[in-house]
Amino acid sequence: MDKSRLKNSRTIIFDYDGTLHDSTLNYITAFKKAYNYLMENQKAVPKDWQDEEITKWLGYNSEEMWKNFMPDLSKEYQIAASKIIGKILLEKVLSKEAILYPEALKTLTYLKGKGYKLIFLSNCSQTYMKAHQQTFQLTRYFDEMYCTEQVGFIPKHRIFPLVKSQYQEECLIVGDRIHDLEIGHYHNLVTIGCNYGFGTEEEMQKSDIRINCIRELQEIL
Repeated sequence: MDKSRLKNSRTIIFDYDGTLHDSTLNYITAFKKAYNYLMENQKAVPKDWQDEEITKWLGYNSEEMWKNFMPDLSKEYQIAASKIIGKILLEKVLSKEAILYPEALKTLTYLKGKGYKLIFLSNCSQTYMKAHQQTFQLTRYFDEMYCTEQVGFIPKHRIFPLVKSQYQEECLIVGDRIHDLEIGHYHNLVTIGCNYGFGTEEEMQKSDIRINCIRELQEIL
């Protein structure tokens, strides 16, 4: 990778879950309750879920998740189960049970102080985004905040041109899933993959740089 491209990148696009927010425990709780609902309605069979089997769906939008997880489940039950997951995740953040990775806000503060423009781009709902925005006062750090629900859950790499049109500087992508790294692939941008998030080794190999904690951005940038 040409290091001058990293130096010239002045706008940073951040994923949220698995990059800044550790949603592991809350998502596992929400997923299991939704799955229990499906079992109660004879739409799923009993299963002893391992944590990594659940967290692999983090970073997917709801439509994409069900398409890959239970594609034969009727839309009615997909929507109902998604609402259970969304309700629990919202309750968790409103009850102050959401957790950011150590030094996440400190790192955002550092980058703002260095003059970077910071953009939030997540495969989440608007309600979820706004709840986290309020809880962690994210507008102190981010110049703009976007979620894929706002544009019909289209892939992030298709949303990027809408973001880029507002900023002239070279952009840099930070995320933990293929959905984030695809932005770099489609638009020839530098990507930083988060090893500590929910992506697989195969996904992380598609990044230009890899970090083991969010704080490392303070050393790289």
